[in-house]
Amino acid sequence: MKDILSEIIANKRCEVAFQKQTISLEQLQETLGDLTPTRSMKKALTHSESGIIAEFKRRSPSKGWIREEALPEVIVPAYATAGAAALSILTDEKFFGGSLRDIRTARPLVDLPIIRKEFIIDTYQLYQARLIGADAVLLIAAALSPEQCNELTAQAHALGMEVLLELHSSEELSYISKETDMIGINNRNLGSFHTDIENSFRLAELLPKESIWVSESGISSPETVIRLREAGFKGFLIGETFMRKHEPGEMLHQFIHSIENS
Repeated sequence: MKDILSEIIANKRCEVAFQKQTISLEQLQETLGDLTPTRSMKKALTHSESGIIAEFKRRSPSKGWIREEALPEVIVPAYATAGAAALSILTDEKFFGGSLRDIRTARPLVDLPIIRKEFIIDTYQLYQARLIGADAVLLIAAALSPEQCNELTAQAHALGMEVLLELHSSEELSYISKETDMIGINNRNLGSFHTDIENSFRLAELLPKESIWVSESGISSPETVIRLREAGFKGFLIGETFMRKHEPGEMLHQFIHSIENS
């Protein structure tokens, strides 16, 4: 079976190398200046009644275009109005149809935490995230060594951002450290892109109880969110379920209403 993650990471290395040639890391560092304080995604999930991290996502490597014409300035504020606890915005262009501009556009329009959803392999991408207004970043265990993950986590913290550490299997539990802000369980295998929501329930029994857990991918019903919450999850990252609808914000509103009345 084709390993999609390996293909994405190989492309990402080339992409970051090209970006560094255009604007060096030193130039990025010089432009940091006086940045506004970041918002805590961890606190937002802890205190939110919905716990939903609504995702802005145009396409998927396995399913193609979901909503090619989607505009962050329309959908992201609608998510915020509908009651999202936090926001996830894809910035990978080749495989997900996103860009750094999507976060830069959305940031002034909402006051919710925004996570840069990306395949981060280099410190350079952390500086990019901070400059465009991200409050948190995703680090994927399957794409990094434990040492790389620790280094990137420390640098993200130094820049004032939180980290959502994404795991998919019990073999990756060793990536968790006392510095981990949030633990994400991806129900989608990043090699094959096969989705199994039960993955969250299997791994929940092995996660540190004091951590903030986020279930990612494959969540399409309020009933699933209720089950996950009962299992100990505080966050629920949902994108495609909303993005396929004509009005993603309205769909999120109905989704939350269903949870509250179940």
